[in-house]
Amino acid sequence: MPISVLLTHSYFLRFDKKQWQIGQPYAPLATLYAASILRNQDYDITFFDTMFAHGPDDITAQLAAKPNFFVIYDDGFNYLTKMCLTNMREAAFEMCKMAKAQGCTVIVSSSDSTDRYKEYLNEGADYVLIGEADDTLPELIGTLISGDTIEIGEIPGISYLQNGMPIKTAPHKVIKDLDRLPFAAWDLIDINPYRNAWLKSKGYFSMNMSTTRGCPFKCNWCAKPIYGNRYNSRSPEHVVEELWRMHKLFQFDHIWFCDDIFGLKPGWVQDFANLVQQRGLNFEFKIQSRADLLLDETEVTALALAGCKNAWIGAESGSQRILDAMDKGTTVEQIHAATILLKKHGIHPSFFIQFGYPTETKEEIDQTVQMINNLLPYEIGISVSYPLPGTVFFNRVKEELKEKTNWTDSNEMALMFQNTYPPAFYKQLHKYVHRNYHRHLARAGMLQLLKSPFQANLNTLKKALSIIYYTPATWIEQAKLNRAETA
Repeated sequence: MPISVLLTHSYFLRFDKKQWQIGQPYAPLATLYAASILRNQDYDITFFDTMFAHGPDDITAQLAAKPNFFVIYDDGFNYLTKMCLTNMREAAFEMCKMAKAQGCTVIVSSSDSTDRYKEYLNEGADYVLIGEADDTLPELIGTLISGDTIEIGEIPGISYLQNGMPIKTAPHKVIKDLDRLPFAAWDLIDINPYRNAWLKSKGYFSMNMSTTRGCPFKCNWCAKPIYGNRYNSRSPEHVVEELWRMHKLFQFDHIWFCDDIFGLKPGWVQDFANLVQQRGLNFEFKIQSRADLLLDETEVTALALAGCKNAWIGAESGSQRILDAMDKGTTVEQIHAATILLKKHGIHPSFFIQFGYPTETKEEIDQTVQMINNLLPYEIGISVSYPLPGTVFFNRVKEELKEKTNWTDSNEMALMFQNTYPPAFYKQLHKYVHRNYHRHLARAGMLQLLKSPFQANLNTLKKALSIIYYTPATWIEQAKLNRAETA
């Protein structure tokens, strides 16, 4: 009989209230890649998707079949899994115990388990895969099947218990030729719940794809436990071929390229844009990038030609001192210039904003708010500084961390170290900045309406009139923020 492997991941959308309400889920891409790799080696693969599950007990029926191996393989491409939320960790622990009770060999690969491999081993995992695991997983399973336990300790990139003590082997070599990996096993997933959620929340269907791995930049708060501080890229031809197959299967409208940095390799974006047009693909997409990488008009023109409609920039702060303290390597001037250039070419610039970095002052917070007001990005994502193991930032504040070192869900926004203001201030700041941002959007909409009243449509009218709501709402949140500042 063929060796059976049950693959899953540990992100439960229902356990992340904010994301459940938003209703814009992406499939566990890395898990589907792992499934494809193992299937190519003739293992009997079963996949259980926890995304819409009610809890760990939902996997009971699949475990009752007593697969030889139970693998929790999280999606290292998705920022939600890289946040290492405690709700998901506890669910992973529960699934490990359930699988052990069925006699499975339990293997875990995730950002969280890479950081906390000892805890996972103590909670039922037989092996934890450290870092990038596409090669490690089949190598480990093959060695276990052969019965040569002497060779286990020679497999790089794993951790396991030996005589009750955790052993961690040398790191595995990273994969440089990403084109040698098979396409994700999209046929194993029920895509309908994803499609339905997107159509309900946004009116279009978005899917995810990765074109690269890693990030060569060294922002000192950014945890990179899976793909690290390097950058390897698939060829444009390989990416477009997979896009073509995905579109043929699912007729998606939109793609989120979930790379930390999209299109960093010189000439890649231009080649990609040409191939997209040659294959007759017609879709819009969003990317993540940096301000200093979006200053070349040729590059931005190619992005627009390929279908890019939204570029998320790690703006972080309107204070140059804070950007420098983060080792961000970008300037406030570059954020302004990139925003202007993107808008010129019809691409929406969106900002990731981070408040609460150590020593940040009220004046620097105001500089960030003013930057948002002046540039009016398409969307903003606001967070507070979040220390994750393995980062310079974590080492700076770890003495101030108590028992709580991770958020429960993505909306918790807890400040877990001592800072200029108490945690309640930053929670209120999040509300105020959002209200204030929408007030300025409404104000810009009203000015545009007054300037060109005969070009207005229902959407522009609604946007302009929303100033009636957002103006008093902003004042209220500002008053609460002032009270929180002095509390």
